[in-house]
Formats: sequence, structure tokens, C-alpha cells
Amino acid sequence: MKPTIKDIAKEAGVSHTTVSRALNGNPTISPGMVSRIREIAETMGYLGSATARGLKTKRSQVIGVVVSRIDNPYFGEIIQGIEETIICHGFSLVIASSNRDPIKEKTIVHAFARQTVDGVIICTSSFAEENSTILSQFEIPSVVVNNETPEKHELSLKHDDLSAGGQVARYLMELGHKRLAYIGDATAARINNERQQGFIDELNLFGKCIEPQIIIHSLGRQIENGEEAMMRLLEIKPHPTAVFCFNDLMAIGAIKKLKDQNLRVPEDISIVGFDNIPYSAYISPALTTFNQPKYTMGQEAAGMLLHVLETRPNQKQNYTSHKSILGKLLIRESTAAPYIRTN
Repeated sequence: MKPTIKDIAKEAGVSHTTVSRALNGNPTISPGMVSRIREIAETMGYLGSATARGLKTKRSQVIGVVVSRIDNPYFGEIIQGIEETIICHGFSLVIASSNRDPIKEKTIVHAFARQTVDGVIICTSSFAEENSTILSQFEIPSVVVNNETPEKHELSLKHDDLSAGGQVARYLMELGHKRLAYIGDATAARINNERQQGFIDELNLFGKCIEPQIIIHSLGRQIENGEEAMMRLLEIKPHPTAVFCFNDLMAIGAIKKLKDQNLRVPEDISIVGFDNIPYSAYISPALTTFNQPKYTMGQEAAGMLLHVLETRPNQKQNYTSHKSILGKLLIRESTAAPYIRTN
């Protein structure tokens, strides 16, 4: 049987009221008695009731997280950063996948409201304004991570994709590449535009212009989208000597298509990805990629939400915060100086 407060009281030789107060941090109980009771409770395996605590604190101690696809490895490190931050504050995590479907989003939001989650971290690039409004109506604070419209939310965190795109272009030019291409995701307007614009601006800064026909946009960001976009790019002659891809999944698809066409990476075409998902270091050749500090982003997003949960009851106005974070380029085997043929 599970131990109860009465069992602890009997073992400690005090009333169950004293035990209850000690476990809930009541200042009327001496620190020595609190320590003794908590030690007995831990020895007996007493966990307490989250429901009972919630009735007193008006909190569930649960944070909801929404991702676009649960099978996308990009989200793993972000979730880990969130979880390891909130667990230190006594919170647990519930995760839901929206598949970027507004109807499914609404179902998730209603489920979170029924579960009375204390806050939500939204890790999808798009999130319907209607569903954000529902969270506000239930007074559930939320943080968006790498969202398409961060300015429409009180709390947001994004990666500095403009600077990142510039760093990729500069690195490839330093290798000696002159004909550079970009493969993007047309469904991610802001994020795609910033990565592409940073890339193009850096080329222009050094007097190099990217040809419009070697900017290829796919309707998605999965491996198959990278394959399809690379096939379209290979129809253009002469081929680019380096390609910057919207993310690692598209870069992996691009590499596969090049191999299918008996083209070598990086000897024939260098490939750069974005995100640094775990797979990127283990494909052949290992992928050069721009590392988003995903674990840190999860920590930062969780910290923003915890700050609101701690301070909002004492504030008369809403708290607004928009943060940007920048990762770094990881150079691996998929990039090299342009190969010069001798024949």
C-alpha cells in the first residue's frame, strides 16, 4: 500500500497536520522538524498528491510543449533543454505533435486547457492566431520558438538566421566557390527568407551575385524535398559548385540524389545544411552544417516561461520579451574547395 500522511505522522510521533504543514513548507514548523519529516517521507516512499498541491497552489505543475512533427530529430534537444530546466522547479512535461494542422492545434490547446497546464512552449514555425487566442482566454502563458510571426506573441525566442546565412556564404567563398546555390522551404516564409537573405547579402557584399535560377524552393523541409529540389537544380547547367540547404534533412536528401546521379560530395558539389541534427555527423560524408544551439534554446524558452509564472500574479500588465540567439558553423566533410579538373 502507498504510505499516507498518517503513516508518516505515526512514524514521526506528530500529528498528521504537522506532517502536512512540514511537507508544504509552512513556516510555523521548525526547520529541524521539516527536515526530519521529509527524510521519513522519502524513506517510506511518499510522493504526495500533485492534485492536492494543485488545489492549494492553483497550479498543475505541468508545462505543455507543441512540436510540428514528433519524428523530427530537430526537436529532441530543444525538448531536453526544456525538460531539464523545468524539472528543477518541480514541473513535468507533456508533449503533443500538431503536424502543422490548425484543427489539430485546436484539439491540443483544448486538451491542455482541460489538463490545466500552467504554460505552453510552442516549437512549431506556424501556429494559428485563433489557437493562441484560446490560450490567452484560459490565461495560459505561452512562448513561441522559431515561429514565423514572433512579433504577434508576448514571448518569443528565435535563431538569428540572417547572420547564420551570411556566415555560410562567407565560408564557401573563402573556400573559393563562385557559383553558389540555395535550396529552401517555401512553406517557412520568415525563416526561409532570413536564411536566404543573409546568404545573398553576404555574396553581394563581396561583389558576387547569385543567379535566380539556382535558388530552388520546395514545398516542405523533409528528406524527399531535398531530393526533389536537387534534381531540379541538376537540370541547370553549369552545375553550382556549392549548395546551401534550408536544413539538414533537405541536405541529406540532396546528398542522396547527388550519389544517385554518380556525383561526388564534396569533389563535384559541396553541401551545407542547417540545424545540426544528430544524423548530420554520421552520414557519409559527414555534413557541414550551421548548428542551432537547440538545447540552449530549450533552456531559454523554459526560463522565459518560468519567469512569467513566477512574476505574473504580481504584475498588472503583461510581460513581453523577444530574444534572439546565434549558433555557429560546424565544418565537416561535405564541403571543400572547388575541384579543378585537369582534363
